[in-house]
Amino acid sequence: MISSDVIRGYNDTIILYLLWDQPSYGYEISKLIRDISNEQYVIKETTLYSAFNRLEKNSYVESFSGKETQGRKRTYYRITEKGRKYYQEKFLEWGITKVVIDKFIKDFNKGE
Repeated sequence: MISSDVIRGYNDTIILYLLWDQPSYGYEISKLIRDISNEQYVIKETTLYSAFNRLEKNSYVESFSGKETQGRKRTYYRITEKGRKYYQEKFLEWGITKVVIDKFIKDFNKGE
């Protein structure tokens, strides 16, 4: 499993990626993260909803009420145009970050 410390700065980016094509809700986002990462990253519920709050506060997503499930309204989130631009910035940042970090990561077992 991936340490949440390693990935923390990219939770917002991951969520925006998953909202790019269609709105979704918390449990579904959490499940997609687990599935896509092959269970190597499991986002905590508190982390997920903190991210939703931060994203909404920054106008990167907007929430709306959806279908009722078991008597409760489900809150859905959709990416905004501002969120799409932010995602694209983070995408470019990731490319630079990866290049820099790769300079400091060495597999000593390969003797490189």
